[in-house]
Amino acid sequence: MNEYDVVIIGGGAAGLSAALVLSRARRRLLVVDSGAPRNAPAAHMHGFLSRDGMPPGDLLAAGREEVRGYGGTITTGAVTELTRSGQTGFQVQLDDGERVSARRLLVATGLRDELPDIPGLRGRWARDVLHCPYCHGWEVRDQPLAVLWNGPETVRYAQIVRQWTDDVVLFAPADSLTKAQHSQLAARAIGVVEGALNEILIEDDRLTGVRLDDGKVIPRAAIFVPPRFVPNNHLLAGLECDLDEHGWVITGPTGATSEPGVWVAGNVANPRAQVITAAGEGSAAAIAINADLVDEDVSDAVRHLNQGPRP
Repeated sequence: MNEYDVVIIGGGAAGLSAALVLSRARRRLLVVDSGAPRNAPAAHMHGFLSRDGMPPGDLLAAGREEVRGYGGTITTGAVTELTRSGQTGFQVQLDDGERVSARRLLVATGLRDELPDIPGLRGRWARDVLHCPYCHGWEVRDQPLAVLWNGPETVRYAQIVRQWTDDVVLFAPADSLTKAQHSQLAARAIGVVEGALNEILIEDDRLTGVRLDDGKVIPRAAIFVPPRFVPNNHLLAGLECDLDEHGWVITGPTGATSEPGVWVAGNVANPRAQVITAAGEGSAAAIAINADLVDEDVSDAVRHLNQGPRP
């Protein structure tokens, strides 16, 4: 059985950033990655200093090369089961049947986006159906934009989207807005269309508008929709890590969970982490993990010293 100091589950920005720090710290590590990053549909990523506009796949490819350059191991696959081995160690079962051991775990499995069930919406995700104005607002600036309702916080979200254009329409269910919200929207010339959406309209592989249930078409160039974020937390739940009422793992400042030896980084714990934020969280978790391993190494060395040489 292969033995590692750290097994990192998830090879996105958080996982690879942690792997880089740990491999440079001369830790034996394995990154297990499914090869299906959340931002795969996006042509470019933004807001990452010195990497603005880089395709997400290029960033990950460069990261994998760097980690391997320091001796880290990266494999494509999935982890199907995690079991305890001692107080802080683990057995990690991979989907190809291989089983490895780890002294520590970092879970960076991210999240999935649940979108409203509107025909055509999912197929345009990360192209001209967008969720993060800070990631994509500049690219659709000064164009006619739509914001789809996803709860009361959508009003504030629409006000943020308004930063990039003066032509914003909020689509909301009938009678969902308060009088105060109507006033706030009107004050910044944000249009309101109340009623159910029927479909997203596409022409020549380009979003052109939305059709309402009554047949009316509202021309738009892009749609912002705040999705429901759902953490990929099944491995954490299986280890009985403490989760909040919405399924998000409860962590300390460097990603330590309630279970000894288990850390998290990135979107699996922080739904609002952008790529640069996730990378930073991975780095911070890696430093904490290495320090924890050093403490264990010191304890083991002292115990062996006190035991003395074998007769």
